[in-house]
Amino acid sequence: MLLKGDVKEITRDIKQLDHAKRHLTTSITTLNHLHMLAGGVDSLEAMTRKRQYGEVANLLQGVVNVLEHFQKYMGIPQIRQLSERVKAAQSELGTQILADFEEAFPSQGTKRTGGPSIVLRDACLVANVLDPRIKQEIIKKFIRQHLSEYLVLFQENQDVAWLDKIDRRYAWIKRQLVDYEEKYGRMFPEEWCMTERIAVEFCHITRTELAKLMRTRAREIEVKLLLFAIQRTTNFEGLLAKRFSGCTLNDGPGKKLDTPLEPTNPFLEDEVGDDSPKKPKAPDNPFHGIVSKCFEPHLYVYIESQDKNLGELIDRFVADFRTQGPPKSSTDEGGAVLPSCADLFVYYKKCMVQCSQLSTGEPMIALTTIFQKYLREYAWKILSGNLPKTSSNSGGLTISSLLKEKEGSEVAKFTVDELCLICSILSTAEYCLATTQQLEEKLKEKVDKSLVDRINLTGEMDTFSTVISNSIQLLVQDLDSACDPALTAMSKMPWQSVEHVGDQSPYVTSVIMHIKQNVPVIRDNLASTRKYFTQFCIKFTNSFIPKFINHLFRCKPISMVGAEQLLLDTHSLKTVLLDLPSIGSQVVRKAPASYTKIVVKGMTRAEMILKVVMAPHEPPVVFVDNYIKLLADGNPETFQKILDMKGLKRSEQSSMIELFRQRLPAPPSGADGGPALSFNAPTPEQESSRIRKLEKLIKKRL
Repeated sequence: MLLKGDVKEITRDIKQLDHAKRHLTTSITTLNHLHMLAGGVDSLEAMTRKRQYGEVANLLQGVVNVLEHFQKYMGIPQIRQLSERVKAAQSELGTQILADFEEAFPSQGTKRTGGPSIVLRDACLVANVLDPRIKQEIIKKFIRQHLSEYLVLFQENQDVAWLDKIDRRYAWIKRQLVDYEEKYGRMFPEEWCMTERIAVEFCHITRTELAKLMRTRAREIEVKLLLFAIQRTTNFEGLLAKRFSGCTLNDGPGKKLDTPLEPTNPFLEDEVGDDSPKKPKAPDNPFHGIVSKCFEPHLYVYIESQDKNLGELIDRFVADFRTQGPPKSSTDEGGAVLPSCADLFVYYKKCMVQCSQLSTGEPMIALTTIFQKYLREYAWKILSGNLPKTSSNSGGLTISSLLKEKEGSEVAKFTVDELCLICSILSTAEYCLATTQQLEEKLKEKVDKSLVDRINLTGEMDTFSTVISNSIQLLVQDLDSACDPALTAMSKMPWQSVEHVGDQSPYVTSVIMHIKQNVPVIRDNLASTRKYFTQFCIKFTNSFIPKFINHLFRCKPISMVGAEQLLLDTHSLKTVLLDLPSIGSQVVRKAPASYTKIVVKGMTRAEMILKVVMAPHEPPVVFVDNYIKLLADGNPETFQKILDMKGLKRSEQSSMIELFRQRLPAPPSGADGGPALSFNAPTPEQESSRIRKLEKLIKKRL
């Protein structure tokens, strides 16, 4: 039976044996590696002297791998000596291989006419194992020698170097790449991508040479020549993208390629298909701009050309308008967008597509500035400049002529053709406003992200909004002015002498006639811009009703019968105004609620004024209280106008006004055109009966 101490001794002995075994195994392995290293170094030196690069390529990597096992033994002189011999062999191989390539492809002189040698092909395999600088130097020397002819043929003083013969540069490199593939394609390892490296270095050289040449001969650069050179260059860059992957752009010899420009995203293409917003496309051509970027400093020639072309285009629009005149009145053509507007934006889109292919940087900002300039010119020269001018003469018609229905047609300032022109200009301005907003969005998509904030066409959109407002105002003023003589005639009629209530007065007929003449023409010509027709109706009503009420106040004094006639006239006008948006239309549409509210509120006030005038002024307290209740107007001047309309003398008015001030609540109770007339007058039945008779008469006459 083993004792506890015996077990410990046995365990210790086993551990010592295991330890000795491990050390023995390590020692044997290390000795084997040392033997392999020593033999490998001897063989490496021998093969290097004999230029047996094929064997060296395989052996060298193995020697390097074995040497890594001896890094912790570098303190041993023999190991350190072997390491130094490996480094010396690597250095000698690098020098020797570079010399071999220099001999085969001298920097000065012509290329070898024969195909690549097996020795050089194997040397490239060795270079893969050596310091990366050896590989880079081989690539650099070969490409420099391969492109040396290019630098001679296309040097600055040669005729073929200029932009008009830029095609020859690209034809030359295409031939060289074909020649390289045939003669040297198998000499270099495939992963070196030598064909692409040659093409990339050619692009760097070409960009530098063209930039220098264009700086020297900048005055000779014309826009057609520049665009020709850019087109040929971008086509070549597109061919490179089809042939190569661009894997050498960041690690190859020569200058590192600048960040590629964003590819074009043509404005017109965006309009084909769905209307969903599109994000800018990611660059799909790694070679985009590798040569063509040299043209960017000279794109001012292109921008100046577009400035000139757009100026001539605007002048042609002006001349065409003068020659052809405004669009003729027609339900089919009137109010349509002016053809010149579409021409302008088609040209803009063409310019934007072209410029985005050239650059997405500062030239796009410069082009945007040109766009802004001619958008403003179009707005003022073509649109505002051709709006019909208003006449200061209101028609020169007498009151007697206004009372004749047939004479009323002479009051309108603008002809039907002029109304159509105003509507056409309004529609064009609306189209320009919407399209300018789209143009701004497309410019922001195409320009560099850092420049997006500098694209702002808000000022130009405001300009077109101003044209729209001015056009609507002209239409309103025209109809408003046409109605002015009729309202003047109304205020000068002897309302105190009216003996009986008859049909609607001639001035009402005149107003309605002008409305029926103008509104259908305007509505038909603004069919595509319905919201602006509604604005016209609202603005006209907001102008006409206060003016009508002011003229009512001038009708003084008014008899009871005269007030009844005016009330009938007012109701007739109210009915016409409520139907104004669809007057003369075969399709009757319900007027917008916002418009109807304005008419009802304004014309109800006019009716309330007349109903107050019709009410007896005795007793004064009842009259004043009903005035306050019906009109909700605490202005003493308005109250005095009512008293003037009733024909009260100044002596009577003073006591009434004083009573009005006393009875006026503070604050006054507001009511928009109050309820139906409800006087506490001595004879309310009579008053109610008179109003019902008026309403029946109005319905009968209408």
